[in-house]
Amino acid sequence: MKKVLVWGTGNIAKHIISNNLEAKIIGFIQTEKSVETFNGKKVYTVEELPEEYDFIIVANSFTNEIFRTCQLKNISLDKVLFLKNLKVRKGLTDLNIIRDLLGYRNFMEYCAEFDLKEYSFFEDDKQKYNELNKRDTFKILEKYLYPIICDKYSVAGSIGSYFFQDLWAAKKIIESGIKMHFDIGSRIDGFIAHLLAVGIDVTMIDVREFPNKVDHLHTILDDATTLRQIQDDSIESMSALCSLEHFGLGRYGDPINPEGCFECFNNIQKKLKKGGKLYISVPIGMERVEFNAHRIFYPSTIIESFSSLSLKEFSCVTQDKIEYNMDIHKYDNEHYSRGNIFGLFYFIKQ
Repeated sequence: MKKVLVWGTGNIAKHIISNNLEAKIIGFIQTEKSVETFNGKKVYTVEELPEEYDFIIVANSFTNEIFRTCQLKNISLDKVLFLKNLKVRKGLTDLNIIRDLLGYRNFMEYCAEFDLKEYSFFEDDKQKYNELNKRDTFKILEKYLYPIICDKYSVAGSIGSYFFQDLWAAKKIIESGIKMHFDIGSRIDGFIAHLLAVGIDVTMIDVREFPNKVDHLHTILDDATTLRQIQDDSIESMSALCSLEHFGLGRYGDPINPEGCFECFNNIQKKLKKGGKLYISVPIGMERVEFNAHRIFYPSTIIESFSSLSLKEFSCVTQDKIEYNMDIHKYDNEHYSRGNIFGLFYFIKQ
């Protein structure tokens, strides 16, 4: 049995372990080490890798960064198996070795990731179907083949940071009893859909046109940095979930403006009426801009920027949980999250 190091200690690593990985795990790697052990094994940094491993399995979504790290640290890429997020297969590509390392179910998922249907269960299932089928109109015809190999061993569904933030805000707004709500840039197919389902009228403010018609959904085509079409002291309920951190970075066609999000913060406060409620989420951690994707904020920066409002709740969402009413400084030193830790802020204008 080959000895492997698993690069990652998150959900992907947990998943491949639960799928009966065939190789013997002798340890784990974290790019930025935060724990000493994981799953009963030592956690290593890149600088302290043991000599006795045969292969490294990258069970991590930051594949391109890890690929570059391997090159910089002279780690032999022939010994590194990348599972996800590559346009073409790199590193270890010998499918016989990969099959032996991963075990059947993990190997099937690897085949799905890189569209290797000829090495998957697909041909065997096709042959079995043909042997059992008795209906002429449902015979397999090559011209109608539509191979999908990603679903057979996947879980029934997945939830992550966006799921939890949408649920958090929607639950609060629905429980508030409000009948009309304003939103800046949140997910239509998640959070806004939750509100529409209970009959709340939602007005979306966006610089981009929304071409569809949906009951109870209204749009204001406007630059949300200024909110110039909204009267001061007029809004009872407003949200912005994972949108404000993008303002002024040009990612969505908006003009470059380093102060864009802070100008929006000021204008949101002006538009809320007394007693108005605000629900926002932004990435939190060590404060920085990851241009041009987003900014990451200290929670204290957000609280100070909304100084005319009273903070009623600060919670946090990660990939698999919500931490309620937490210390605002808990993640101040976090600098490798790539924007996947969201601070949830609930304010009221006094």
